[in-house]
Amino acid sequence: MTTYSWQLLRAGSFRLDGGAMFGIIPKVLWSRLTTPDDLNRITLQTNCLLLRADDGSRTVIIETGFGDKFNDKDRNIFAMEDRCLLDALAESDVSAEEIDAVILTHLHFDHAGGTTTLDQNGKPVNNFPRAEFFVQQTEWEDALANKSTMSKTYLKENLLPIQEKVVPVNGSTEILPGIHVEPIPGHTWGQQLVRFKDAKGVVAFAGDVMPTASHAGSAYNMAYDVIPYTNMQSKKDYLQKACDNEWRIIPPHEPGKAVLQVKPHPERKGEFILQDCE
Repeated sequence: MTTYSWQLLRAGSFRLDGGAMFGIIPKVLWSRLTTPDDLNRITLQTNCLLLRADDGSRTVIIETGFGDKFNDKDRNIFAMEDRCLLDALAESDVSAEEIDAVILTHLHFDHAGGTTTLDQNGKPVNNFPRAEFFVQQTEWEDALANKSTMSKTYLKENLLPIQEKVVPVNGSTEILPGIHVEPIPGHTWGQQLVRFKDAKGVVAFAGDVMPTASHAGSAYNMAYDVIPYTNMQSKKDYLQKACDNEWRIIPPHEPGKAVLQVKPHPERKGEFILQDCE
């Protein structure tokens, strides 16, 4: 099996409302885990992964962050850091032209915004001209139809410039040698989990089924989830698999230590704790 060397890329911090990020969990509880600002927003990160096949055959990106196309008003609303995935790649001496494949767990703006940038005429263009883009067929169709509880998260400027390079995926499969995906619905109908192997074992990246380490509790789900109960079950199954198989996992919006190991909760059956393994 093809294995990969990889690194975590921080594509830019931003802030979202803490109440929305924790759904039914009251502020008196979630604020013990993360401190909101005076607008009730909490700090999040856009975590992406850079993979290089150990046989030298390909370079892959998982997720692309929010990109660099937002205007000043929106950047202020979301407290977006003046940074994007291209900056993180440059710090690793990798150009966008070297990327052979981009894998997206889902197509919300904070995961797919970095697929494109604006050219000198203000037109959105593909950031990764050499790459194919792998996403579940359901997610792609829902994004084009703007099928979401949020009206401005599936943005056409992130989608249309790449549509000819999209490889729609149906269900669980090996999309590239050594890289597997599988549906993990709840946050969206078409979200997918990505997993691969490095020299130490399996690494898993499951999108917003569990956006931060603070969301490990079964009821700690986002108001943004389209099917909350399904997301809760998907998260439970994901954490159980990660625990049983000693996967390392990376929550996509964890602003702190983001490479984690899942262990059974010592006191609450069916619950889990996360430990830093960076």
